Formats: sequence, C-alpha cells, structure tokens
Amino acid sequence: QVRLVESGGGLVQPGGSLQLSCALSGNIFELYNMGWYRQAPGKQRELVAGISNSGNTNYADSVNGRFTISRDNAKNTVYLQMNSLKLEDTAVYYCTADRFGLRDWGQGTQVTVSS
Repeated sequence: QVRLVESGGGLVQPGGSLQLSCALSGNIFELYNMGWYRQAPGKQRELVAGISNSGNTNYADSVNGRFTISRDNAKNTVYLQMNSLKLEDTAVYYCTADRFGLRDWGQGTQVTVSS
C-alpha cells in the first residue's frame, strides 16, 4: 500500500484555474497508473482523468479540453491542471494509484468554484 498526499485545492472564481498535486510514497511511482476522481455533494464519485505509467492519458468528457493530467516521475508526483473552471467542478478531488488491479486513494482535497 502506498501513501498519497494531495494538495492545491481551494476556492476559485468561475473561469479561474487551479493545479492539484499528488505525491506518492511507499513504492516506485513509475510502476503505477495514476488518476484523479471527484465527488460532488449528493453525487457519485467519478473519474476525472487518468495517466498510465507510460504516459497515456484519458479524460472525462466534462473536463476534456479544460483539464490536463501530467506526471513527474522524478518527483513521484501527478498533477491536475484545471483551467476554465465551472461551478459544477466543485467537488472533493481524490488522487488514485493503480497497480495489478489494486487501487489506493488519497485523502482528498476540496475544490470550490464560486463567485
């Protein structure tokens, strides 16, 4: 089991930007497929974006073109750059690390988009 620590959440106005970071410790970062999920109040948790250990990315339709996931293997960190934020992006964002069908979760970081 690895430890995932997210940071970078906060309050931002509609149209603004935030960058989330997630640092992995306890194992070899390069072995993991990484992802970001989010859960808004009263809604199910949903996949936002994923990046494989080889760098392939995928995005939810709702964020495609606005969010960018990236990873820095030298820093054991995955990022989520969020631009053109909308009210409906408000949620708790969770970092995930997948390997051999097992998933570890971070504790979550709150992103609030409000005017």
